Amino acid sequence: MLQENPNNNSLHPVILKILEQRIGDKEQINNFFSWDLKSLPDFSQLKDINNASLRIIRAINDNEKIAIYGDYDVDGTTSCALFYHFFQLLNIEVELIQPSRFIEGYGIHPKAIEDVHAKGIALLITVDCGITNSAAAERALELGLDLIITDHHKDALPEMPKAYAIVNPSRRDEPKDSPLKDLAGVAVAFAVCIQVRKNLLLEEKSVPSIYPLLQFVAIGTICDLVQLTPMNLKLVRHGLRLIQTTTYAGIKSFFPPEERNQKYIPSQKLSFNVGPLINSKGRLDHPEKALALLISDDSTIAYEHFSHLEICNNERKFIQSNVYKEAKEQIISNGNIESNNISIVYKPDWHEGVIGIVASKLVDCFKVPAIVFTNSSEDGVIKASARTAGNLNIFDCLAQCNDLFTKFGGHKAAAGLSMPKENLSAFITKMNKCLQEIPLIKRKTELSFDIEVAASEITPNLLRSLEKMEPFGNGNNMPIFKVTNIKLDSYKLLKDIHVRWEFSDINNSSTKLKGISFNYVGEWEKIHPEEIYQDQKQSINGITLYFELSVNRWKGREYIQLMIKHIEY
Repeated sequence: MLQENPNNNSLHPVILKILEQRIGDKEQINNFFSWDLKSLPDFSQLKDINNASLRIIRAINDNEKIAIYGDYDVDGTTSCALFYHFFQLLNIEVELIQPSRFIEGYGIHPKAIEDVHAKGIALLITVDCGITNSAAAERALELGLDLIITDHHKDALPEMPKAYAIVNPSRRDEPKDSPLKDLAGVAVAFAVCIQVRKNLLLEEKSVPSIYPLLQFVAIGTICDLVQLTPMNLKLVRHGLRLIQTTTYAGIKSFFPPEERNQKYIPSQKLSFNVGPLINSKGRLDHPEKALALLISDDSTIAYEHFSHLEICNNERKFIQSNVYKEAKEQIISNGNIESNNISIVYKPDWHEGVIGIVASKLVDCFKVPAIVFTNSSEDGVIKASARTAGNLNIFDCLAQCNDLFTKFGGHKAAAGLSMPKENLSAFITKMNKCLQEIPLIKRKTELSFDIEVAASEITPNLLRSLEKMEPFGNGNNMPIFKVTNIKLDSYKLLKDIHVRWEFSDINNSSTKLKGISFNYVGEWEKIHPEEIYQDQKQSINGITLYFELSVNRWKGREYIQLMIKHIEY
């Protein structure tokens, strides 16, 4: 279990220096490590949250039918599951609805409102969507269906939807400096549950603790890449700790007993395993299996759903690999890579379920923002996923091209859009012009590191201290270390693309380091291991490594592993 609020004396000097560089003074560092939920910002200050709560309670008291409508990604799926389990605590059945990425598309639409109304549902609650769906809200108003929107995306249209209540820390009339701005969609749903429980307790009704629901908040927050402010760090830390003893069959299926028995659940387990599995169904067809898994109370059924997600995720990886290869080749064949402001690619038959991941991988590869287009189901319309690089606010850049779009939404790091195919050329010109007016340092990902260390400092003690910085994610990235005067002793290719490295310290050959690089061979500007091995003989200073630190656990054994990001000499 992670140590709560470690004092500075218990931290390795290297880690303490990283924290001082990132955070500042002692008080801020103590706040970074805080687990104190009582010090969270007051969720009840969110506009409309009490109105939403009282309407939900009225629906409960009057036995009205309630439905939850959520986005198809991890944040939306965990939000649906969280509300489902909350209403289960109250012995209330609710209907869960998620759209298909390929049929209804993102958000809630008038047809969905009509379908819900036809079922006799009186109250519809959206999660992780709705703030840009004015037409749906208008239709709900016409039909007399009360619509509560809970969302965290930017309120970007000329007017907010005319809903019964809108709970969104990013709505236009929330304070610009609100500490609640960085709540994930699932955390907004959790805030509504807190308010409902608070009001029910005022009515002297018995309501169980909703503390266990923080497990869903942790998964959605990490996987949706929201900023890990002190508020979100507290929520995620508690959620990760709860996962170790979870009673939710769906969550338990992601974590074998040996993982839950470790001293803590690493946030990267959520980022690289749990999130992609939950997302896989929504990327390829319909997200219902992922949601069925998260609401399951039967371990056998949960495992069946989990196995289905594994199969689907493997298919997603295969499709994604092909699309990424083609997108990368398209960029390279266009030439002038060094002077590119942005990577914009299009192919009509690319699978739209993976274009967001491909855009992220293109950013990693070429260090500039990326937008990946493919055909939509609507004739003559193409759709895209955009990802930022450096500190660029990609949402604001795209907003300058809003006149070209039929649909548009997102936030500063990622966005989605649709537009007539004939507008693509004008869009490329407009985006490049916009980016040329922004300093290069703000819109390009540069090689950077947190701290330089000696090879002898890479010890279990350093790793233990590093673990206290968990959870890692957006705003609290895993530190990147730099070490010099290193010799490459040997390497091994795995599946022709991954590399396992064996290094030693030039000045002390008894200091050995093990490392690994995934998807290394063939990547843009990556030097082949054999070339490094041969060329290092020409350098008296050896090679320099940039890396993250991790633990490799294999058959009961553990050793420190360097996750190699870059090698230079």
